[in-house]
Amino acid sequence: MEKRVLIIGETGGFMVNAIINGLKKENYEVVPCEGRVNSLSKIGDMPMMAVLYLDSELSKQAELLVYLHDLVIEREMKLFMVGSLEEIEDAGKILDASIAERLVRPLNVKDLAAKMDRAVETVTLAEARKKILVVDDDPAMLRMIKGLLSEKYHVYMANSGMNAITFLATNKVDLILLDYEMPVISGAKVLEMIRSEVSTENIPVMFLTAKNDRESVMNVLALKPEKYLLKTMAPQEWIKNIDEFFAKK
Repeated sequence: MEKRVLIIGETGGFMVNAIINGLKKENYEVVPCEGRVNSLSKIGDMPMMAVLYLDSELSKQAELLVYLHDLVIEREMKLFMVGSLEEIEDAGKILDASIAERLVRPLNVKDLAAKMDRAVETVTLAEARKKILVVDDDPAMLRMIKGLLSEKYHVYMANSGMNAITFLATNKVDLILLDYEMPVISGAKVLEMIRSEVSTENIPVMFLTAKNDRESVMNVLALKPEKYLLKTMAPQEWIKNIDEFFAKK
């Protein structure tokens, strides 16, 4: 993750300017923003970290706090909230679930920068993990596979072929685990759709199937997946096949 941060508050105020200048000295690119929804909504290239500098007025602006809460959740941003105990308590009634850190004034900017550095490092490590999309209409199967793979990989889930296609329109992954037999749109049809789009045509796909008879296996192989994994395999065999696939890449 880039060392870029959004500073929300009274941008002409002494303390906000002190935070901006202090973070710049710590090699952060700072994007200042007034504490208003219309100002926040106009930012195009949104940083993945934000510092909300509260005052008695800002801590009670429900419209802004709700908008910021939704923005942080949607974009998985890291949010740092700075203020007095009372201001943090007021704003926390809306922002609680999305707050990364709460910092009580007086603020040491170097301490803030150190916390942000740790956040950057954590996210960078997470981003380095391979991304896998698991597509299966069985919720229990989705949960099981996610549980097996999440320790090593960043796992996304889709419970239908159309949900998978919609997800892939705006997200990049390194591998797709695709159920062969699904209602409405089969795994074979989903693969055809994936291969028909320039943005997704080269994503490796492994089929998941419960059938191991010769005819079924030949039908799967005819679609030229990277591999096919039987659902009857021991879970460790799935992990081994996926690990070996990425090791060869």
